[in-house]
Amino acid sequence: MLRMCLPKLCVLTGLTIAGWAQMAPPVREIPLYPGAAPGSENWKYSERSAGTADRPQAQNIVRPVLLYYPAEKANAVGTAMIVAPGGGFRTLMMSYEGVDVAKRLNQMGVDAFVLKYRTTYVDPNAPPASAGRGPAAAGPQAGQNVREMAGADGQQAVRLLRQHAAEFAVRSNRIGFIGYSAGGAVLLSAVYGPSDGRPDFAAPVYAAGANSNPPPEGAPPLFIAVAADDQTVGYQGSIDLFGAWRKAGLPAELHVFQTGQHGFGKKGGGADHYLDRVEEWLKLNGWLTKVSK
Repeated sequence: MLRMCLPKLCVLTGLTIAGWAQMAPPVREIPLYPGAAPGSENWKYSERSAGTADRPQAQNIVRPVLLYYPAEKANAVGTAMIVAPGGGFRTLMMSYEGVDVAKRLNQMGVDAFVLKYRTTYVDPNAPPASAGRGPAAAGPQAGQNVREMAGADGQQAVRLLRQHAAEFAVRSNRIGFIGYSAGGAVLLSAVYGPSDGRPDFAAPVYAAGANSNPPPEGAPPLFIAVAADDQTVGYQGSIDLFGAWRKAGLPAELHVFQTGQHGFGKKGGGADHYLDRVEEWLKLNGWLTKVSK
């Protein structure tokens, strides 16, 4: 593995991820923080792979990073997009909510950065337990709210890309964010958070925690998607989120697909092609218009 350092930014190249052989490797792995992530200095366990060969997962994320998937230089439009996979804050769905999305964005000319945010500790020797619902009661994360820490990672990802936009040949005012389920909650933490960590546009997809809270001043345009038969987070929160943006006079687009369920895993409806709708929305708003150097 070759180690490189850009100004103020250390990265890893030639990255190979154990158990993820079927997924395209990133060009670089970019740490969100120069040292240990604030609050997780005492997390002494290691990240682990889970899931299946065709649907790999990552668990026990201690060191939050961005996995960099650039568009081909000839097609790059100068727009970046962070991709936050879901997984209930205890795992990250690294394929269909991560790398697969990144590669689709690359086809649009968008540079993609898959966000591995901090997750709730999963003991490989213990039965599964609910996670992401407030401070952990026991174990290495006792007393800590990992969901809030994951949200802070989302804000830091935006902040980092904006600070180093020139190094990635993207515009600092064209930093987008797409997040799924728990990753959608991470996205919303950035949208509602401080302005320096807020994306310029965002796409919460069957987002956990979507609600009718009024948008902050300077809130970005939203693309919202969910299935009417989502039995995990439901559809009402996404509708309420759309209503809050429209009430404030802010741009928003909403798709409630008849079928798709949570994760858009049930096929046969419009949810199968939601990324085509995302592409249309990006084009409509000028984020796929190539910027001159």
